[in-house]
Amino acid sequence: MGGRVRERGSKGKKTEWEFCSVLFLYLSLLSSLTSCGIIRDLCAIMFEFGFICLLVHLVASVPQPPCRRCCDHLPSLDDAANLRDSVPAMPEVRTYINMTILKGDKGDRGERGTPGKPGMEGSTGPHGAEGPKGAKGQAGAPGDACKTQHSAFSVGRRKSLHSVDNYQALIFDTIFVNSPEHFDMFVGKYRCRIPGIYFFNVNVHTWNFKETYLHIMQNESEKAIVYAQPSERSIMQSQSVMLSLQEGDEVWVRLYKRERENAIYSDDVDIYITFNGYLIKPETK
Repeated sequence: MGGRVRERGSKGKKTEWEFCSVLFLYLSLLSSLTSCGIIRDLCAIMFEFGFICLLVHLVASVPQPPCRRCCDHLPSLDDAANLRDSVPAMPEVRTYINMTILKGDKGDRGERGTPGKPGMEGSTGPHGAEGPKGAKGQAGAPGDACKTQHSAFSVGRRKSLHSVDNYQALIFDTIFVNSPEHFDMFVGKYRCRIPGIYFFNVNVHTWNFKETYLHIMQNESEKAIVYAQPSERSIMQSQSVMLSLQEGDEVWVRLYKRERENAIYSDDVDIYITFNGYLIKPETK
């Protein structure tokens, strides 16, 4: 097939060469025989053009070396596969870094830096909602006994007493309780040393056919009366009262004067007359 193509190409080139030779000869004869200048100039131009085409054709008809691919010297695909299989495979290289070698010892702790300036105080936020009421706490331990304020007394009288021209304060001769000795036995009066609320009570025995008329006094003020009308029988009479006292106040029992014949009874065997009092609640400051 390749031989046929080359032969056909050589025949075509020979025919083209013969055609160009005949054309040049005709143009040269025409330009020499004609007497017209225009035709002669045209023949000359065509002659020069044809001569240039002839030279180009001659250059192109020079035989060229056979075509060769740039990869003809390489082995075929099958040979390359066999060659690759015959070459030993390259080992895979993986990089490994020993971190224990690169990591150094832990350094010392640095010095503490200076504190920064305090920021501006913010505005007070809105008042939050009231929380639920907590459970009742346990009772606390008892307080120190020496700090507990107390005052109490209870005294009695073994002798009867009759009224005279003046008022008389009941003087007592028997002590049941006097802690811490706020009751003065010599004058028969309780002197307040701890302001607060106190409870007082007096008990007497009436005399037959005589009136009983006494008062519980705060300083010089009458606070409560103990009274019994004359009777054939003697009876026990009692009175109680609560008073708010300030330091220095005095509480005592007063027998009314002779304007009204009255008396209270007692003897050496039994105690019929008593006067009692104690602090209920100290005043809170």
